[in-house]
Amino acid sequence: MPSTLPLGDPAPADGSLPDQALATLPERALGAYLHVPFCSVRCGYCDFNTYTATELGGGASQASYAETAVREVELLGGVLTGAPEVETVFFGGGTPTLLPSADLVRMLAAVREVFGLAAGAEVTTEANPDSVTPESLAELREGGFTRLSFGMQSAVPHVLEVLDRTHDPERVPRAVEWARAAGFDQVSLDLIYGTPGESLADWERSVEAALACRPDHVSAYSLIVEDGTALARRVRRGELPMPDEDDLADKYQLVDERLGAAGLGWYEVSNWARDRAARCRHNEYYWTSQNWLGIGPGAHAHVGGVRWWNVKHPSAYSARLAEGFSPAYQREILDAETQALERVLLEVRLRDGLPLAALEEPERAYQVVADGLGGLEDDRLVLTLRGRLLADAVVRDLLG
Repeated sequence: MPSTLPLGDPAPADGSLPDQALATLPERALGAYLHVPFCSVRCGYCDFNTYTATELGGGASQASYAETAVREVELLGGVLTGAPEVETVFFGGGTPTLLPSADLVRMLAAVREVFGLAAGAEVTTEANPDSVTPESLAELREGGFTRLSFGMQSAVPHVLEVLDRTHDPERVPRAVEWARAAGFDQVSLDLIYGTPGESLADWERSVEAALACRPDHVSAYSLIVEDGTALARRVRRGELPMPDEDDLADKYQLVDERLGAAGLGWYEVSNWARDRAARCRHNEYYWTSQNWLGIGPGAHAHVGGVRWWNVKHPSAYSARLAEGFSPAYQREILDAETQALERVLLEVRLRDGLPLAALEEPERAYQVVADGLGGLEDDRLVLTLRGRLLADAVVRDLLG
């Protein structure tokens, strides 16, 4: 597969963590990410750790996947003694809703039974519009899911075709209606801009179609041509052009303007929400370096400055658990310098801003302000619209 895991030190076969990492468990919020690595079709731009039935062959089973994931949850429960209740759960993929709803509910139940779910916990699953029905959504809601994130990507058929997305654009509003009828108060839509052949008018059409669904949250990401993907091969052969930076900037400004006018404010460079309650709390845990568990093949986790990741292939993942071993493959212990660096990289992208105290040289923030890329609010650096467009450059300026 095109995606690769980073390099680290071997993880213990029993999944144990250093005492200093476990000691931080009561100090930070805890989330859980459950990876479902199955897709009906591989999208040409995707480099996530996902597999179609053809790619898996006989080496792994969707039918037994929930049972395998539950086994990892139980193993983690034995390692993370004293962990607080889980406050956010996120099922990602892949396409989690390719599994029967009962399987997803069973996996969530394991998290609840082993760790407990905090009152008001946020429980999200990603879903493709063509992988849900009114009945499946009702079963998810009854089973404890509170939030849905639909992969809309575009409302324009020729754009979806380039992305290898197979759903009918008209399916999106129907899926949102089904979600509301099932009792979901939080519905998010994911969009991608900058697809080769997508005009500004195409993008405007997609944004307006998304807003017509009255979502509580929208994520809009610029298309990135990742090495090793089918899209990258098409670009390399000259069949498609690379995304144009000026075009991407125009499309970002359009979506920010339209979403803002509709009452959705940005809270992270690529994410907008109707209010604070509609923000994706799980992603905020990533961006603020809280603790989270990673369950599933290739899933990443972080507890107390220790980051680890599981073996990548579903068959290797299930084999490790069947033998009684942790599926953790490698890990790294983040030193203070790395944690400080990552804090700047992530928190500068947030509407809540980066505390000046997080900078080794706070005076660099004043230059960012002088350049019109940020402003100061309560001793925090908050990016302007131009700063969001140049967020990577701002990070370089802050770090020197």
